[in-house]
Amino acid sequence: MTDLPLTFSPEVIEARANGAPVVALESTIITHGMPFPQNLETAQRVEAEIRAHGAVPATIAVMAGKLHIGLTPAELEALARATDVMKLSRADLAACIAQGRTGATTVAGTMIAAHLAGIHVFATGGIGGVHRGAEASFDVSADLHELARTPVSVVAAGAKAILDLPKTLEVLETLGVPVIAYGQDHFPAFWSRSSGLAAPLRMDRAADIATAHLMRARLGLHGGQLIANPIPETAEIPQATITPVIETALAEAAAQGISAKAVTPFLLARIYELTEGRSLEANIALVLNNARLGAAIASEIAGSA
Repeated sequence: MTDLPLTFSPEVIEARANGAPVVALESTIITHGMPFPQNLETAQRVEAEIRAHGAVPATIAVMAGKLHIGLTPAELEALARATDVMKLSRADLAACIAQGRTGATTVAGTMIAAHLAGIHVFATGGIGGVHRGAEASFDVSADLHELARTPVSVVAAGAKAILDLPKTLEVLETLGVPVIAYGQDHFPAFWSRSSGLAAPLRMDRAADIATAHLMRARLGLHGGQLIANPIPETAEIPQATITPVIETALAEAAAQGISAKAVTPFLLARIYELTEGRSLEANIALVLNNARLGAAIASEIAGSA
């Protein structure tokens, strides 16, 4: 890895030297998810949650053309304050590094960087998926194909509820991605514990998820696992409550001609307004919950090494 443009934080360097568990974290939630200083405070809370549960956080971002695996406190704050930050998926990552720019990694971008750094587990909020109306727009997130090709276990509260969840599950099945619901039989729907859709697989222990991750490598299977971890009950927005809000936001986006990459930021911002901030509170709660499970899975994998 000496020829790769990777920069490890001191905390991650120590963890790698000691064989300690490491959990990757994306950075678009910091740069594109919420304003300063709330973005910094949330990022700090998520990192602290991982440390409190026995693992080391590695927030991933490109800064001045270097791919950072873990950020120091000063770097985390600098990223939280940064403007003109690229949003990095597989298509953009190399260009951002080559141009010496700053970029925040999406689910796909974080998976790529985590794998380069030898990190097995990544905790996030929700993955991208098949957008509604994709049969006409062909708008399908690169996250799904990344899950099929990059061997990282991704802990998320399902796919974002603004998406077409049945089609998202169909594509994941076609691509051969294991979708494992944690502790329940239904696939969660981000802000809601259940989408009403049956999950392809269920596991109730972090140890079983870790074993399945390692078994895929032994069998030579490409790709990672999606661990669908339902939002805590106390933070949930029930599906009956959030669905009309999503439909309103979707209708407004269509009426305003918003499309392509602008759709998701518009919808999330509008849902925040319509729920009077409740959607963001739920989002933070589910990310913290995913960080806890991610730390447990990473600890089991490290213990098997």
